[in-house]
Amino acid sequence: MIKNYKLYKPLILGGLMLFMACSSQPSNETTRFNIVENEADKRIDITVDGEPFTSYIYPDELMKPVLYPLRTSKGTLVTRGWPMDPRPGERVDHPHHVGMWFNYGNVNGLDFWNNSTAIPDEKKGDFGTIKHVSVNNMTADNDKAVLEVTMDWQKPDGTSLLKDETKYIFTEEGDERAIELITKLTALDEDVSFMDNKEGLLGIRLARELEHPSDKPEKFTDANGIATDVAQMNNEGVTGLYRSSEGIEGDSVWATRGKWVNLNGKIGDEPVSLVILDNPGNVGYPTYWHARGYGLFAANPLGQKEFSKGAETLDYKLKAGESVVFKYKVLINSGSNLSDDQVNAAFDSFATSNN
Repeated sequence: MIKNYKLYKPLILGGLMLFMACSSQPSNETTRFNIVENEADKRIDITVDGEPFTSYIYPDELMKPVLYPLRTSKGTLVTRGWPMDPRPGERVDHPHHVGMWFNYGNVNGLDFWNNSTAIPDEKKGDFGTIKHVSVNNMTADNDKAVLEVTMDWQKPDGTSLLKDETKYIFTEEGDERAIELITKLTALDEDVSFMDNKEGLLGIRLARELEHPSDKPEKFTDANGIATDVAQMNNEGVTGLYRSSEGIEGDSVWATRGKWVNLNGKIGDEPVSLVILDNPGNVGYPTYWHARGYGLFAANPLGQKEFSKGAETLDYKLKAGESVVFKYKVLINSGSNLSDDQVNAAFDSFATSNN
């Protein structure tokens, strides 16, 4: 015990402040990549060359942690702002579609995908929540930033069904940014069933410019940030087009299998390609694509009965104590639209990587 606290108080407080500064700044500020945790704001910010890349966020108003927003190497936003930070012209739908996320629509009968603050209290018993638990590793150097976290997939009563250990690897080479996601799910005290469901698994909600043009009645955000009903969305500058590894394009990509899908488009004068790569080690490979023209871009290997119209059934299960690993890689290319050959080369490299 320190007997003369007043004498030592400046030293103690100074040391504590230095420790906290070092803890929140684990990487060297002189490196290209930097990663900084802000526990008070429930976020971890990743930057490259001093510019924002993305953030891992877990505020109370979200029912799962997400990466938000995603940006190109030029700083252009490729994910929708609403409901976190609405931008004029965006659709106002699916409040659970925020940034980039990983969850599923039927886990032991609970819906983790659709949960949001929009769900009324009387229906909350049907939904699960993913809670951030801990940061296990944060490193950054000139080549990459790495973030490893633990999350719990929880029932409405707060008990946990699944332990989620996810590793994110952030890189940038030239005009191409990449996010590699490695998620290990472990069933805890009971068997866990992932019943076939279209709502899953890795999802991204796109900026308006990367959607497919639409002539249907919609609800969108006007210049004053107010949700407005319109007979038809303004398609000016809306240029998105899905293309799968099987050569399928547009809305026809939905409910088809493929080892990757490349979304090509243009935001202002900037050509952009946003790609999701599946991995041969994943359950259900090659994945089905839950890719919608209105801006939902998702890979779902677990909803086979839904996508095949009953021709296939998976109903994937984990016994208590068992684990499964999913690996995906997202490419964000700026300045040009990637060709099939370029995406195939990226896929081949990812399929044989040891991360």
